[in-house]
Amino acid sequence: MTQDPSNGRSPSCALLGYGACALACALWGTGFYFGRIALNEMSVGHMVLYRFWFATLGMLPVALRSRVRFDPAELRTLLLCAFLGVPVQFLLQFEGLVHTTVSHASLMVGSMPVLLAAAAALFAGERLDWFGWLALFVSTIGAALVVLGGGSGNRYEQPSLYGDLLVLASLVTALAWILLSKKLMEAHRPTVVTAYTILAGTGMLTLWVLGPWALSPFTHRKVAPLPFAHVSVAAWAALAISGLMCTATTTLLWNWGIHQVPASRAGVFLNIEPALGSVLGVELLGERLGPYAWLGGALILASAVALTLRGREPEPAVILE
Repeated sequence: MTQDPSNGRSPSCALLGYGACALACALWGTGFYFGRIALNEMSVGHMVLYRFWFATLGMLPVALRSRVRFDPAELRTLLLCAFLGVPVQFLLQFEGLVHTTVSHASLMVGSMPVLLAAAAALFAGERLDWFGWLALFVSTIGAALVVLGGGSGNRYEQPSLYGDLLVLASLVTALAWILLSKKLMEAHRPTVVTAYTILAGTGMLTLWVLGPWALSPFTHRKVAPLPFAHVSVAAWAALAISGLMCTATTTLLWNWGIHQVPASRAGVFLNIEPALGSVLGVELLGERLGPYAWLGGALILASAVALTLRGREPEPAVILE
Protein backbone atom coordinates (compact mmCIF):
# COMPACT_ATOMS: atom_id res chain seq x y z
CA MET A 1 0.00 0.00 0.00
CA THR A 2 1.30 3.46 -0.85
CA GLN A 3 2.70 5.29 2.12
CA ASP A 4 2.08 8.89 3.00
CA PRO A 5 5.10 11.18 2.86
CA SER A 6 4.93 11.48 6.62
CA ASN A 7 5.29 7.70 6.94
CA GLY A 8 8.64 7.33 5.28
CA ARG A 9 8.18 8.66 1.75
CA SER A 10 10.46 11.62 1.05
CA PRO A 11 8.84 14.98 0.22
CA SER A 12 10.69 15.12 -3.10
CA CYS A 13 9.30 11.71 -4.16
CA ALA A 14 5.82 12.78 -3.08
CA LEU A 15 6.09 15.99 -5.09
CA LEU A 16 7.25 14.07 -8.15
CA GLY A 17 4.45 11.55 -7.61
CA TYR A 18 1.79 14.24 -7.54
CA GLY A 19 3.38 15.85 -10.59
CA ALA A 20 3.36 12.57 -12.51
CA CYS A 21 -0.33 12.00 -11.72
CA ALA A 22 -1.23 15.56 -12.68
CA LEU A 23 0.70 15.35 -15.96
CA ALA A 24 -0.89 11.99 -16.80
CA CYS A 25 -4.39 13.38 -16.27
CA ALA A 26 -3.58 16.52 -18.27
CA LEU A 27 -2.42 14.37 -21.19
CA TRP A 28 -5.54 12.21 -20.89
CA GLY A 29 -7.55 15.43 -21.14
CA THR A 30 -6.18 16.09 -24.63
CA GLY A 31 -7.24 12.68 -25.99
CA PHE A 32 -10.60 13.76 -27.41
CA TYR A 33 -9.07 16.89 -28.94
CA PHE A 34 -6.39 14.98 -30.85
CA GLY A 35 -8.89 12.28 -31.72
CA ARG A 36 -11.19 14.91 -33.23
CA ILE A 37 -8.33 16.15 -35.46
CA ALA A 38 -7.69 12.64 -36.81
CA LEU A 39 -11.40 11.87 -37.22
CA ASN A 40 -11.68 14.72 -39.70
CA GLU A 41 -9.68 12.59 -42.16
CA MET A 42 -10.57 8.95 -41.40
CA SER A 43 -13.13 6.61 -39.89
CA VAL A 44 -13.39 5.78 -36.20
CA GLY A 45 -11.99 2.29 -36.72
CA HIS A 46 -8.88 3.45 -38.55
CA MET A 47 -8.28 6.33 -36.13
CA VAL A 48 -8.43 4.05 -33.07
CA LEU A 49 -6.31 1.42 -34.83
CA TYR A 50 -3.53 3.86 -35.75
CA ARG A 51 -3.62 5.33 -32.24
CA PHE A 52 -3.03 1.93 -30.67
CA TRP A 53 -0.34 1.00 -33.17
CA PHE A 54 1.55 4.01 -31.86
CA ALA A 55 0.70 3.03 -28.26
CA THR A 56 2.23 -0.42 -28.77
CA LEU A 57 5.53 1.24 -29.67
CA GLY A 58 5.56 2.71 -26.16
CA MET A 59 4.37 -0.43 -24.38
CA LEU A 60 6.35 -3.08 -26.28
CA PRO A 61 9.63 -2.41 -24.39
CA VAL A 62 7.76 -2.77 -21.07
CA ALA A 63 6.28 -6.12 -22.13
CA LEU A 64 9.58 -7.45 -23.48
CA ARG A 65 11.55 -6.42 -20.41
CA SER A 66 9.02 -7.88 -17.97
CA ARG A 67 7.97 -11.23 -19.32
CA VAL A 68 5.24 -12.73 -17.17
CA ARG A 69 3.54 -16.11 -17.20
CA PHE A 70 -0.20 -16.13 -16.67
CA ASP A 71 -2.06 -19.26 -15.61
CA PRO A 72 -5.07 -20.27 -17.79
CA ALA A 73 -7.61 -18.44 -15.62
CA GLU A 74 -5.48 -15.28 -15.58
CA LEU A 75 -4.98 -15.49 -19.33
CA ARG A 76 -8.73 -15.67 -19.93
CA THR A 77 -9.23 -12.65 -17.69
CA LEU A 78 -6.46 -10.77 -19.47
CA LEU A 79 -7.97 -11.45 -22.91
CA LEU A 80 -11.41 -10.35 -21.74
CA CYS A 81 -9.90 -7.19 -20.27
CA ALA A 82 -8.06 -6.53 -23.53
CA PHE A 83 -11.26 -7.00 -25.55
CA LEU A 84 -13.30 -4.67 -23.33
CA GLY A 85 -10.52 -2.16 -22.66
CA VAL A 86 -9.34 -1.57 -26.22
CA PRO A 87 -11.64 -2.37 -29.17
CA VAL A 88 -15.00 -2.19 -27.39
CA GLN A 89 -14.32 0.81 -25.16
CA PHE A 90 -12.51 2.96 -27.69
CA LEU A 91 -14.69 2.21 -30.70
CA LEU A 92 -17.75 3.12 -28.62
CA GLN A 93 -16.09 6.20 -27.19
CA PHE A 94 -14.91 7.69 -30.47
CA GLU A 95 -18.04 6.69 -32.36
CA GLY A 96 -19.77 8.78 -29.71
CA LEU A 97 -17.35 11.63 -30.38
CA VAL A 98 -18.37 11.59 -34.05
CA HIS A 99 -21.94 12.34 -32.94
CA THR A 100 -21.24 14.84 -30.16
CA THR A 101 -18.72 17.51 -29.23
CA VAL A 102 -15.35 17.27 -27.50
CA SER A 103 -16.75 19.39 -24.65
CA HIS A 104 -19.76 17.14 -24.07
CA ALA A 105 -17.69 13.94 -24.29
CA SER A 106 -15.07 15.30 -21.88
CA LEU A 107 -17.63 16.35 -19.28
CA MET A 108 -19.28 12.91 -19.45
CA VAL A 109 -15.89 11.32 -18.66
CA GLY A 110 -15.83 13.46 -15.51
CA SER A 111 -18.32 11.06 -13.95
CA MET A 112 -15.76 8.21 -14.00
CA PRO A 113 -14.44 8.57 -10.39
CA VAL A 114 -17.99 8.48 -9.00
CA LEU A 115 -19.05 5.61 -11.27
CA LEU A 116 -15.93 3.70 -10.22
CA ALA A 117 -16.81 4.14 -6.55
CA ALA A 118 -20.38 2.93 -7.14
CA ALA A 119 -19.26 -0.05 -9.26
CA ALA A 120 -16.72 -1.08 -6.63
CA ALA A 121 -19.44 -0.97 -3.96
CA LEU A 122 -21.92 -2.97 -6.04
CA PHE A 123 -19.63 -5.58 -7.62
CA ALA A 124 -16.35 -5.66 -5.67
CA GLY A 125 -17.67 -5.63 -2.10
CA GLU A 126 -16.21 -2.22 -1.24
CA ARG A 127 -18.20 0.03 1.05
CA LEU A 128 -19.76 3.25 -0.18
CA ASP A 129 -21.30 5.43 2.53
CA TRP A 130 -24.17 7.92 2.26
CA PHE A 131 -21.82 10.64 1.05
CA GLY A 132 -20.65 8.46 -1.83
CA TRP A 133 -24.22 7.67 -2.90
CA LEU A 134 -25.07 11.37 -2.67
CA ALA A 135 -22.10 12.16 -4.91
CA LEU A 136 -23.32 9.53 -7.37
CA PHE A 137 -26.79 11.08 -7.39
CA VAL A 138 -25.42 14.60 -7.96
CA SER A 139 -23.08 13.35 -10.69
CA THR A 140 -26.01 11.58 -12.40
CA ILE A 141 -28.04 14.80 -12.37
CA GLY A 142 -25.02 16.58 -13.83
CA ALA A 143 -24.66 14.03 -16.62
CA ALA A 144 -28.35 14.39 -17.47
CA LEU A 145 -27.96 18.17 -17.63
CA VAL A 146 -24.96 17.83 -19.97
CA VAL A 147 -26.87 15.46 -22.25
CA LEU A 148 -30.01 17.60 -22.32
CA GLY A 149 -28.35 20.97 -21.87
CA GLY A 150 -27.62 21.59 -25.52
CA GLY A 151 -25.01 23.95 -26.83
CA SER A 152 -23.46 24.14 -30.25
CA GLY A 153 -20.47 22.62 -31.93
CA ASN A 154 -18.37 23.78 -34.83
CA ARG A 155 -18.63 23.08 -38.52
CA TYR A 156 -17.52 19.48 -37.91
CA GLU A 157 -19.80 18.36 -35.10
CA GLN A 158 -22.91 19.02 -33.03
CA PRO A 159 -23.85 17.56 -29.64
CA SER A 160 -26.46 14.81 -29.65
CA LEU A 161 -28.14 12.47 -27.20
CA TYR A 162 -26.95 9.48 -29.24
CA GLY A 163 -23.31 10.56 -29.11
CA ASP A 164 -23.39 11.36 -25.39
CA LEU A 165 -24.96 7.99 -24.61
CA LEU A 166 -22.29 6.17 -26.63
CA VAL A 167 -19.61 7.92 -24.57
CA LEU A 168 -21.46 6.90 -21.41
CA ALA A 169 -21.62 3.30 -22.67
CA SER A 170 -17.85 3.36 -23.19
CA LEU A 171 -17.43 4.42 -19.53
CA VAL A 172 -19.51 1.44 -18.39
CA THR A 173 -17.27 -0.80 -20.48
CA ALA A 174 -14.22 0.82 -18.92
CA LEU A 175 -15.61 0.11 -15.44
CA ALA A 176 -15.98 -3.57 -16.33
CA TRP A 177 -12.37 -3.62 -17.55
CA ILE A 178 -11.09 -1.94 -14.37
CA LEU A 179 -12.91 -4.32 -12.02
CA LEU A 180 -11.87 -7.41 -13.98
CA SER A 181 -8.23 -6.34 -14.16
CA LYS A 182 -8.04 -5.60 -10.44
CA LYS A 183 -7.36 -9.24 -9.58
CA LEU A 184 -4.60 -9.45 -12.18
CA MET A 185 -2.99 -6.34 -10.73
CA GLU A 186 -2.97 -7.91 -7.28
CA ALA A 187 -0.82 -10.78 -8.60
CA HIS A 188 1.26 -8.89 -11.19
CA ARG A 189 2.64 -5.39 -11.53
CA PRO A 190 0.03 -2.95 -12.92
CA THR A 191 2.43 -1.64 -15.56
CA VAL A 192 3.04 -5.13 -16.91
CA VAL A 193 -0.66 -6.05 -16.89
CA THR A 194 -1.50 -2.83 -18.72
CA ALA A 195 1.25 -3.39 -21.30
CA TYR A 196 -0.01 -6.90 -22.07
CA THR A 197 -3.59 -5.61 -22.17
CA ILE A 198 -2.69 -2.94 -24.74
CA LEU A 199 -0.71 -5.39 -26.88
CA ALA A 200 -3.45 -8.05 -26.83
CA GLY A 201 -6.20 -5.49 -27.32
CA THR A 202 -4.37 -3.93 -30.26
CA GLY A 203 -4.13 -7.35 -31.89
CA MET A 204 -7.89 -7.81 -31.49
CA LEU A 205 -8.50 -4.30 -32.80
CA THR A 206 -6.34 -5.01 -35.86
CA LEU A 207 -8.39 -8.10 -36.69
CA TRP A 208 -11.62 -6.20 -36.08
CA VAL A 209 -10.75 -3.26 -38.35
CA LEU A 210 -8.63 -4.93 -41.03
CA GLY A 211 -10.48 -8.26 -41.17
CA PRO A 212 -13.10 -7.13 -43.72
CA TRP A 213 -10.39 -5.48 -45.85
CA ALA A 214 -8.19 -8.59 -45.81
CA LEU A 215 -11.12 -10.88 -46.68
CA SER A 216 -12.58 -8.64 -49.37
CA PRO A 217 -10.91 -10.57 -52.26
CA PHE A 218 -12.73 -13.70 -51.08
CA THR A 219 -16.05 -12.15 -50.05
CA HIS A 220 -16.19 -9.81 -53.09
CA ARG A 221 -17.37 -7.02 -50.83
CA LYS A 222 -16.37 -3.49 -51.66
CA VAL A 223 -14.21 -2.18 -48.81
CA ALA A 224 -12.65 1.28 -48.67
CA PRO A 225 -8.84 1.28 -48.89
CA LEU A 226 -6.79 2.05 -45.80
CA PRO A 227 -6.26 5.79 -45.26
CA PHE A 228 -2.54 6.38 -45.51
CA ALA A 229 -1.07 8.40 -48.37
CA HIS A 230 -3.58 11.23 -48.18
CA VAL A 231 -3.54 11.62 -44.38
CA SER A 232 -2.14 15.02 -43.44
CA VAL A 233 0.90 15.61 -41.26
CA ALA A 234 -1.36 17.19 -38.63
CA ALA A 235 -3.48 14.04 -38.43
CA TRP A 236 -0.44 11.76 -38.18
CA ALA A 237 0.96 14.01 -35.43
CA ALA A 238 -2.37 13.85 -33.57
CA LEU A 239 -2.38 10.04 -33.86
CA ALA A 240 1.21 9.75 -32.64
CA ILE A 241 0.54 12.02 -29.66
CA SER A 242 -2.66 10.12 -28.85
CA GLY A 243 -0.89 6.77 -28.88
CA LEU A 244 2.52 7.56 -27.42
CA MET A 245 1.57 10.33 -25.01
CA CYS A 246 -2.16 9.98 -24.22
CA THR A 247 -2.07 6.18 -23.86
CA ALA A 248 1.41 4.75 -23.28
CA THR A 249 3.12 7.61 -21.41
CA THR A 250 0.08 8.45 -19.29
CA THR A 251 -0.23 4.86 -18.11
CA LEU A 252 3.41 4.73 -17.04
CA LEU A 253 3.21 8.14 -15.33
CA TRP A 254 0.03 7.24 -13.45
CA ASN A 255 1.33 3.87 -12.32
CA TRP A 256 4.56 5.38 -11.03
CA GLY A 257 2.79 8.33 -9.41
CA ILE A 258 0.28 6.34 -7.33
CA HIS A 259 3.15 4.28 -5.93
CA GLN A 260 4.73 7.47 -4.56
CA VAL A 261 1.66 9.10 -3.01
CA PRO A 262 -1.66 7.89 -1.52
CA ALA A 263 -3.90 6.93 -4.42
CA SER A 264 -6.89 8.46 -2.64
CA ARG A 265 -5.17 11.85 -2.88
CA ALA A 266 -3.90 11.32 -6.40
CA GLY A 267 -7.44 10.48 -7.53
CA VAL A 268 -8.44 14.14 -7.40
CA PHE A 269 -6.21 14.77 -10.42
CA LEU A 270 -8.54 12.61 -12.53
CA ASN A 271 -10.77 15.67 -12.63
CA ILE A 272 -8.18 17.53 -14.72
CA GLU A 273 -9.14 15.37 -17.71
CA PRO A 274 -12.77 16.48 -18.21
CA ALA A 275 -12.02 20.07 -17.27
CA LEU A 276 -9.12 20.39 -19.73
CA GLY A 277 -10.97 18.47 -22.46
CA SER A 278 -13.99 20.76 -22.29
CA VAL A 279 -11.77 23.87 -22.29
CA LEU A 280 -9.93 22.62 -25.38
CA GLY A 281 -13.24 22.02 -27.13
CA VAL A 282 -14.48 25.51 -26.34
CA GLU A 283 -11.26 27.44 -26.89
CA LEU A 284 -9.64 25.61 -29.81
CA LEU A 285 -12.55 24.00 -31.65
CA GLY A 286 -15.03 26.83 -31.30
CA GLU A 287 -17.66 24.82 -29.43
CA ARG A 288 -20.25 26.37 -27.15
CA LEU A 289 -21.88 24.81 -24.11
CA GLY A 290 -25.41 25.72 -23.11
CA PRO A 291 -26.07 27.01 -19.56
CA TYR A 292 -27.49 23.68 -18.40
CA ALA A 293 -24.45 21.87 -19.79
CA TRP A 294 -22.15 24.20 -17.85
CA LEU A 295 -24.19 23.56 -14.70
CA GLY A 296 -24.14 19.81 -15.33
CA GLY A 297 -20.37 19.83 -15.87
CA ALA A 298 -19.91 21.76 -12.62
CA LEU A 299 -22.03 19.20 -10.72
CA ILE A 300 -20.05 16.28 -12.21
CA LEU A 301 -16.69 17.81 -11.33
CA ALA A 302 -17.81 18.99 -7.88
CA SER A 303 -19.11 15.54 -6.91
CA ALA A 304 -15.94 13.85 -8.17
CA VAL A 305 -13.66 16.31 -6.36
CA ALA A 306 -15.67 16.03 -3.13
CA LEU A 307 -15.58 12.24 -3.25
CA THR A 308 -11.85 11.99 -3.92
CA LEU A 309 -10.89 14.65 -1.35
CA ARG A 310 -12.98 12.86 1.26
CA GLY A 311 -10.61 9.91 0.84
CA ARG A 312 -13.21 7.15 1.14
CA GLU A 313 -13.40 6.10 -2.47
CA PRO A 314 -11.71 2.94 -3.75
CA GLU A 315 -8.17 3.58 -4.82
CA PRO A 316 -8.17 4.53 -8.51
CA ALA A 317 -7.13 1.65 -10.70
CA VAL A 318 -4.93 2.05 -13.69
CA ILE A 319 -7.29 3.59 -16.20
CA LEU A 320 -6.78 3.02 -19.88
CA GLU A 321 -7.51 6.25 -21.76
